[in-house]
Amino acid sequence: MTQGDLGQTIGAVLPYLRRYARALTGSQTSGDNYAAATLEAILADRSGLTGASSPKVGLFHVFHGIWASTGAPVTDEDEGPRAKAQARLKNLTANSREALLLHTIEDFTLSEVAEIMQISASEVEELVTLARREMADAVTGRVLIIEDEAIIAMDLESIVADLGHRVTGVARTRAGAVDLANKETPDLVLADIQLADNSSGIDAVNDILGALGDRPVIFITAFPERLLTGERPEPAFLISKPYSEDQVRSAVSQAMFFSSTETLKA
Repeated sequence: MTQGDLGQTIGAVLPYLRRYARALTGSQTSGDNYAAATLEAILADRSGLTGASSPKVGLFHVFHGIWASTGAPVTDEDEGPRAKAQARLKNLTANSREALLLHTIEDFTLSEVAEIMQISASEVEELVTLARREMADAVTGRVLIIEDEAIIAMDLESIVADLGHRVTGVARTRAGAVDLANKETPDLVLADIQLADNSSGIDAVNDILGALGDRPVIFITAFPERLLTGERPEPAFLISKPYSEDQVRSAVSQAMFFSSTETLKA
């Protein structure tokens, strides 16, 4: 593989590694530091990438080698949402969160996750099941849904309710979202990007966080690559349309559990 081919290969999958790293660490800065370290390792030794079943699997495998070697740390916080997340993390089965994110958010097969994490596919399946149960049991709360398509909104409501959370309302516009948030403060916001009146779900979320303070946010979009550019702050949790129920369940549990507050402020 030439240097140019290597660059193209990495460039195609890097946005998704950065998305995964942010979801794993709960921080864009920390996640990007791990992604940068992964690139440095590949430039020094391409075998981890070229010897894998696919370039994407190879990139994530190299990342996991670095992640595991550093002890999978999360920055210590004295108070606030990150401190609560830190305490919850200690109660999770080792590697379960990684397996869940890889399988549900990044859509790797069980065998691909096994290759990335260097464990058996049966172990991956057990870890995914454990993570779902442990995170769903860890915390419940109030969820505001910002979605202009009625069928999708109903589906999201059902998924959120099945997880034990309560939906405070469904908004179709920026103004409607802000109004609902002011009437009942949500613990989590699940937001589409493009809304009914051509207003922005991103602007709606930033309005809500500006008024009510930080809280976890999950964005949904048909064009995730447009947001995963590295040119400005990006959301820790970003689901691609069309989504699967597993992706939403995982992201909601992860966001509630880890209380990530990254948004898309310029």
